Amino acid sequence: MFAIDPAFLATSHPLAELALCHVRLQDDARYPWLVLIPRVAAVRELEDLSRGDLSILMDEVLLAGRAVRAAGVTVDKLNVGALGNVTPQLHIHIVGRREGDPAWPGPVWGHSPAEPYEAAALARTIERLAPLF
Repeated sequence: MFAIDPAFLATSHPLAELALCHVRLQDDARYPWLVLIPRVAAVRELEDLSRGDLSILMDEVLLAGRAVRAAGVTVDKLNVGALGNVTPQLHIHIVGRREGDPAWPGPVWGHSPAEPYEAAALARTIERLAPLF
């Protein structure tokens, strides 16, 4: 049975349900950052997905990328990654990057502590992004 790793529940907010993935907004207001979590039980690696699910996942990554670009912050580069070293459940990060952001040009992972959204900014961001899915 599919279940979301508790680490995601502590560090992100629910945003949408797609054909394959549960979409979450990472709780770091410095970056437009989405996380896609395939709703498939016990999946840790891309190779664990069927060819059909891989195709759906790619479509959903592209959709999430368009949403990140529409989040209201300039995006110079999309970073897409499936790391899983800390949280092994398969998930894909889609992070909008811009020159001069706090981690630029390095990776956001492990750079510095997250800066959680304030309640009003979180509500505005979810309101802007949710209809894009």
